Amino acid sequence: MDSLTFLYVPGVTPGKWIRRWEERMPDIALERRLVDDDAAAALALLDAGEADLAFVRVPAGTAATLREGRFAIPLYEEQQAVVAAKGHEIAAFEELALEDLEGETLLDNSREGLQALGGLEMALEVVASGAGLLVLPLPEVRHLNNPDVVARRLHDTAPSEIVLVWRQDADSDRIQEFVGIVRGRRADSGRQPSVNQEQQAQAAKARKTRSAVAGAHGASKGKGGAQKGRSGGKAGPGKPGGGKGSGRGRGKPPSSGRKGR
Repeated sequence: MDSLTFLYVPGVTPGKWIRRWEERMPDIALERRLVDDDAAAALALLDAGEADLAFVRVPAGTAATLREGRFAIPLYEEQQAVVAAKGHEIAAFEELALEDLEGETLLDNSREGLQALGGLEMALEVVASGAGLLVLPLPEVRHLNNPDVVARRLHDTAPSEIVLVWRQDADSDRIQEFVGIVRGRRADSGRQPSVNQEQQAQAAKARKTRSAVAGAHGASKGKGGAQKGRSGGKAGPGKPGGGKGSGRGRGKPPSSGRKGR
């Protein structure tokens, strides 16, 4: 069976897209692969042909930097959150500002900083121990679902953004079909390749039907004309001498020209 493979980072929830794909494209398997939240690593796998598409996380407004030899579509922005050990005083608030964290120890949330802590999951274990706070995209925190930490929204930090990326030289109808599903196009949208192909097939079938009907009608008309021609070109039988101008009619005999005595 043919397949389509995509990469995605923690916090992206592709379930609904997978369900729609399976409904519309049952003959092509959709394979997914969870990767670390490292855009550069995900793009390297994509460029190496390890996947057809990738969902990557980048700072909001930077999708254009991914477009060298690739297509990149920004999908949605993510709000940031501060994560602390369970029981920390931030739990008393619904959301916070960075200035509210003054005096707290903020752990390095860069890719290098998280790698130094042993990765994202291990970084949350460090936070759970009370060693410091960490700022992360809220969907990523929810995905990891560590019961020993608490997260609260930060309303004054720059958002991150999820971008769908694929190689320009690998673009295809099946990739466009998936992109349409992710972007929320309906199953009957004319912009979906599958619908386009079906419409073209229906149009071709309709043209073929019209051509067949027209041919049959023309043949029938030609046959009728031939019959009419044969009928009108042959003289019908008549009565011999039955014409009105015939000299052999039943009128009076001709006069002899003699006068009576």
